[in-house]
Amino acid sequence: MLSRLITSLGLIAGLYPAGAIAAERPVVVELYTSQGCSSCPPANAYLNELSRDRRDVLALAFHVTYWDRLGWKDPYSLQAATQRQDQYGHRFGDGSYTPEIVVDGAAGLVGSHRRDVGSAIEKAKRESRTAAAVSVRKNGGERVSIQVGSGSGSGKILLIGFDHDHTTAIGRGENGGRTLEEANIVRSIRSVGEWSGAALQINERFPEGQDAAVVLEAPDGQIIGASRLTDGST
Repeated sequence: MLSRLITSLGLIAGLYPAGAIAAERPVVVELYTSQGCSSCPPANAYLNELSRDRRDVLALAFHVTYWDRLGWKDPYSLQAATQRQDQYGHRFGDGSYTPEIVVDGAAGLVGSHRRDVGSAIEKAKRESRTAAAVSVRKNGGERVSIQVGSGSGSGKILLIGFDHDHTTAIGRGENGGRTLEEANIVRSIRSVGEWSGAALQINERFPEGQDAAVVLEAPDGQIIGASRLTDGST
């Protein structure tokens, strides 16, 4: 009976090409937040949990700039984060607000609504578009090697640098007097190439930040591939 089971499992495995298995990827969860926003700490705490507990999720905190003039300048605010959220706001039709979580570039939700975000993550796991396998590895001390496999479609390759953890004492503004613990804070994001279906490899300088991730973004803004450095670094 055991041998029949092993044979059956082998036949089932044969139905799935190696490329399909390699294309498995984390769901990308982007939190748009600011240390100047009193509604943001619960969403920050949720993202901290996702970054710590969910290996099937690539959790990234994008600190926006539009709160900086309201009493506290967030030391991690990034104009590129503000611009990226603005693109989502125009596409979703809901503008820019904090805290917002965007799941796989396909759905924007209030970042502190855990049940809604959790449901969106599970839906993305079931229905995610994965056009190609993506990997990123260290290539010497100051560079990374990015590989995107062959597939169908096209997309922009984004290299993202982020820090693992920061603790900040907030001196002024809506969160004045609080100490915030925040994870996976994005420090840089840049486009490093275009993918059009053929496998390719790109060598790039290591991004600003302690760690790195690569996201493959379709022309409609949805995520179609992703990997973090710590998944495959040597």
